[in-house]
Amino acid sequence: MVRIAEIEAGSIADELSLEIGTRVVRINGERVRDGIDLTFLLSDTELELETVSPSGEAVIYEIEREPGDVVGIVPAPDAIRECANKCVFCFIDGNPQGVRDTLWLRDDDFRLSFTYGSYVTLTNLGPKGLKRLIDQRISPLYVSVHATEPEVRRRLLVNDRAGLIMEQLRDLIAGGLTLHTQVVLCPEWNDGDHLDRTIEDLWDLGPAIESLSVVPVGLTRYNMNRPVRPLEPGEAALAIEQVDGARRRALAGRGFGWAYAADEMYLIAERGLPAAAYYDDGALYENGVGAVRRFVDQFDARVDQVARLDGRRVRLVTARSMAPFLRARAGRLAEASGAHVEVVEVTNRFFGESVSIAGLLAGRDILADLGPAGPGDIVVLPAEALNADELFIDSLPLAHFEGAQAAASVVRGYEVTEALATL
Repeated sequence: MVRIAEIEAGSIADELSLEIGTRVVRINGERVRDGIDLTFLLSDTELELETVSPSGEAVIYEIEREPGDVVGIVPAPDAIRECANKCVFCFIDGNPQGVRDTLWLRDDDFRLSFTYGSYVTLTNLGPKGLKRLIDQRISPLYVSVHATEPEVRRRLLVNDRAGLIMEQLRDLIAGGLTLHTQVVLCPEWNDGDHLDRTIEDLWDLGPAIESLSVVPVGLTRYNMNRPVRPLEPGEAALAIEQVDGARRRALAGRGFGWAYAADEMYLIAERGLPAAAYYDDGALYENGVGAVRRFVDQFDARVDQVARLDGRRVRLVTARSMAPFLRARAGRLAEASGAHVEVVEVTNRFFGESVSIAGLLAGRDILADLGPAGPGDIVVLPAEALNADELFIDSLPLAHFEGAQAAASVVRGYEVTEALATL
């Protein structure tokens, strides 16, 4: 069942005086398991809602509505479906003590895949779960394939059900669903010939497989070489060539790239980033595919729009991966703003120096490398380093950070020039 968290003002639920905390048990006789069910079942124009009030009273509401009338029930968040795997590269194993609480959750929930684009493995779904996906047209889904060879995938995920992936994908496609897929590339586990096989198998499933992202395994000092090691430059370069081969075929046969190597793959291989056209519509930015290119292009396009900050010191906080891109543009930013621009490359002590992306910088590490703030300083934080609750990855609140940098103005933003344009 689903608990009502909010009632939209002026909606049908508001007119019926439904209470927050009421549980919706069934709609038109169908059991309501979660928020997806609620949305799906509320699409009918004639509704019978079986509910239980906060006081425990069972109440049935009969509703007839026009197609545009809003029922107005906002459900409480669903309990997260957790992962059934023990992946050899699991990010949980790389967490230090003190990391944000949400980083301990082993989520593998198709609902998050559908609503937020999170990648799932499908190993915790049996035939009934897959049938539900098809019946409710929960599509597109984002699937972590990693390898299509059953034994290779079982070895990576440490789960006997992992070997069913091709059967599951075929069933979902036959049911009319579309899917985005990814491979987390682990050297000597699913690279080389295994990656070629995965590319071929996914391509052969047809256009219902809308994309394939190949991203390098990310390891911290807590799970380095236990048992997976990081990619070496030559291995990353080879993987890029394999992806490029798939892209040439896709461009010729389907008119778009289809296969993409993540930005970090190019950085590891010590290669320049592809042009913006490589990323087609940019739908995979959240998976690390094209995010750096977008940042660079937006910076270059907007740098002349920043506010004048004559004589002030602007300190751009970043990590090792992005530092060269910011240093290459610091001069243009200084010229446009009149400020003294300093790129502060922060060493990641919290996870270890193998972690080089700005979104995983701990607040305490940033403070340590910033040092004391000067009067009138502007500190620009990477937006990804903070969550919606304004906590850094090490659970340090932004308010604490601002207190420690009290002499400075602290701003945050994915796009540096956009952040500075508001000052």
